[in-house]
Amino acid sequence: MPETDAVVIGAGQAGLSSAYHLRSSGLDLAVLDANPAPGGAWQHRWPTLRMATVHGIFDLPGMRFTPPPLDEPAADAVPAYFAAFEREFGIDVQRPVAVTAVRNARDGRLLVESDNSTWITRALINATGTWTRPFVPYYPGQETFRGRQLHTAHYRGPAEFAGKRVVVVGGGTSAVQLLVEIADVAATTTWVTRRPPVFRDGPFSPDYGREVVAKVEARVRAGLPPGSIASASELSWTPQLLEARERGLLLRRPMFDRIVPDGVQWRDGAAQDVDVILWCTGFRPALDHLAPLRLRGPRGGIVVDGTRVVADPRIHLVGYGPSASTVGANRAGRAAVRELRALLAAPAPA
Repeated sequence: MPETDAVVIGAGQAGLSSAYHLRSSGLDLAVLDANPAPGGAWQHRWPTLRMATVHGIFDLPGMRFTPPPLDEPAADAVPAYFAAFEREFGIDVQRPVAVTAVRNARDGRLLVESDNSTWITRALINATGTWTRPFVPYYPGQETFRGRQLHTAHYRGPAEFAGKRVVVVGGGTSAVQLLVEIADVAATTTWVTRRPPVFRDGPFSPDYGREVVAKVEARVRAGLPPGSIASASELSWTPQLLEARERGLLLRRPMFDRIVPDGVQWRDGAAQDVDVILWCTGFRPALDHLAPLRLRGPRGGIVVDGTRVVADPRIHLVGYGPSASTVGANRAGRAAVRELRALLAAPAPA
């Protein structure tokens, strides 16, 4: 059974940043990733997501991200950058390794179990993100719908919606980006959200970014499920969205009340025939493997201070809650390693 100072689960932006700082600190580490290749969740993004419409990729520590051509698919450009980073700094990512459970060992360490191996470690940095936990809310009648339902995670481009009547559900950036793409080929598109969307005239400035992160951080400190950085942000008026507004594509309707076999219905009795419901309704943190440690509090979330789990300081959640962004994940990886170094250097209690 391999033994190490720290295990990092996940090799996206948060995991690679953490691994870089662990290596620099001189600690032994193992990096485990469930994906078949470098790139984290980026390798699974839809092919039509181009670098021109990506909000921005923050540099990993020690290696600048050279912006590729704007028409290059993000699913190619970002994984190539992550792969180069792994090579440059000799980060040996073991993949594909799907961690199934993390448990307490009898000697005070942690057991990290996968389907074919187990690691024993003194500390854990969890950087598993959210991509593998797409969230679809339930609405009455959902199971009777005769059309197609899919989530953002399974979207592969607009071509498959040609001639279809499509409802796009969700008020985030992905929802409006996909709405605009699909509108070029669909028979009709309808945009529905639970709350009226809020558009921001100014740029996504550092001050505004800190304001958004503070909202999410307040939730995790209170022991609530974190929500996402995207859900706490306003929509920015990009050139693409300004054009979409001129075309009349951003005429939002309130959320429907129920789903019927041929479409959707609102509370006032209005109905609409629909072929496809696209759920752009976000993701949840992929933390099921931590369930044996019983870290969740009575309010449904894991209380963290920075990245440190308050209930168990051996464990840090990076890319969770306030650090679930590219810049936030970088800073969080550095902070987590600094705390773990102090923890592992401290003498064991008598």
